[in-house]
Amino acid sequence: MQLERRQAIIVLDYGSQVSRLITRRIRECHVYSELVPASTTLAELQAKDHLDIKGFILSGGPSSVYDEGAPSCDPAILHSGLPVLGICYGMQLMAQQLGGHVEPKHGTREYGPATIEIVADAEQDYATYRIFEGLKPSPEQTTHLDRLTQHTPLRLPVWMSHGDSVDQLPEGFKVLATTESNPVAVIAHPKGLIGFQFHPEVTHTPQGKELIKNFLFRVCDCEASWTPEKVIDETVERIRQQVGKERVLCALSGGVDSAVAALLVHKAIGDQLTCMFVDTGCMREGEGEQVVETFRNHLHIPLVAIDAEERFLGKLAGVTDPERKRKVIGEEFIRVFEEEAVKLATEQGKIGFLAQGTLYPDVIESTSHDTANTAKRIKTHHNVGGLPEEMVFKLVEPLRMLFKDEVREIGLELGLPEEWVWRHPFPGPGLAIRVIGDITKEKLDILRKADKIVIDEIRRAGVYRELGQAFAVLTPIQSVGVMGDGRTYGNLVAVRAVTTGDFMTADWARLSPELLARISNRLVNEVHEINRVVYDITSKPPATIEWE
Repeated sequence: MQLERRQAIIVLDYGSQVSRLITRRIRECHVYSELVPASTTLAELQAKDHLDIKGFILSGGPSSVYDEGAPSCDPAILHSGLPVLGICYGMQLMAQQLGGHVEPKHGTREYGPATIEIVADAEQDYATYRIFEGLKPSPEQTTHLDRLTQHTPLRLPVWMSHGDSVDQLPEGFKVLATTESNPVAVIAHPKGLIGFQFHPEVTHTPQGKELIKNFLFRVCDCEASWTPEKVIDETVERIRQQVGKERVLCALSGGVDSAVAALLVHKAIGDQLTCMFVDTGCMREGEGEQVVETFRNHLHIPLVAIDAEERFLGKLAGVTDPERKRKVIGEEFIRVFEEEAVKLATEQGKIGFLAQGTLYPDVIESTSHDTANTAKRIKTHHNVGGLPEEMVFKLVEPLRMLFKDEVREIGLELGLPEEWVWRHPFPGPGLAIRVIGDITKEKLDILRKADKIVIDEIRRAGVYRELGQAFAVLTPIQSVGVMGDGRTYGNLVAVRAVTTGDFMTADWARLSPELLARISNRLVNEVHEINRVVYDITSKPPATIEWE
């Protein structure tokens, strides 16, 4: 079966820290998008038979068009006849390459909030104005502006981040909007070439998503066809074509990514799939039982569950360095996985494929951002990387073109329990890196109880989904306390809760004092080894989300 061609918007990555956010915003509008290196040519993109390219977006970036070696755009893209939206550096690059001029930075830069004002009579030319069609200022967005009148021009708050500015337009372009300090904030050509000097993809531009929608649907004439149902159908067919009659093994971690990958593979090939779950002894309370109950009993997917707690804790004895902990767990996982895979192959026949839950951000970080020289390659996750050379698996990666929010939508569509779908991310080494210092079963049991209390209270308060992650950390610090009439010398536990959109940055969550008090009270009363609780109020950066 020939897979249907997919409408797509191609985002060329010029190194902005929020380039991937552009792709996510497009996907949120149910239009497919890929982020590719800035050096990608039109010919290379047209060679991808599965893509029906409807337009391009040139991202922002840290360069000036005047820097030596500054990235450029394949001229064929700009002259393809397809719509192009240039954002920040992308706008300057498009203007320069099409014959305009960019003024090098000097004096005032624009960084942070600004207000664009649409020029008089701009709406008279629909071919250029359609990017603003249907947008209206809201009272919340204009409280700091002059009182609106019938003749007040449209003004929109936006987020700026630039030094250079376009000061001469290419032929056929018009200025659509200005700011107080920049007379060329938005430009457009009737053929769908548009430039924004601001960032529509960030939440600091309140109507940015509406602007992106206008580009997709009014300028590029896209259809909102990238839906969970469509993704499932395409992915299932792709897996069937790739795997054929061979058998597939999938390692479950207890997280949503590996679970959804397994569900998609199972939908495609049924009992040719066997799932494997290795309990390292560093899982959260009840997690192993939940994996078995969900997959074996609820979803009826073949599952091999291995209790390897003693084996892992034996290897971790006396290890205190966090990176060493990761390495020990990763290496031991591979050994267990290898042994069990060999048993399965002996009992049931050769296993040809390994399924794993690689997500699109992982693919981006190992391709596009390398080319843009803005990010390092991803770490290999302990449960998929480093398999012995003699165990040659072909990879099935059903999620490799999906973002986390899309994976969750698909999980719900496939019947994965809602509690599982919305579970916070959990590190590969598990609780081993939330026990600071050396690992013992006793410490892990203390932390398991503490972590469950934290999560139970956050769920009860109705804020679980508002948080990116929340957990307890067992520190190596002990402190004096008084409980009843006695003196205690117990453990100090830290509570960590953050809000985040992409986990690259995060802010500490402003949990209510009442919620923090309930968590603290339960921890010291129900976990007798704990007598002091602190709340971590450090953002990322400078801290990381995890303590180790």
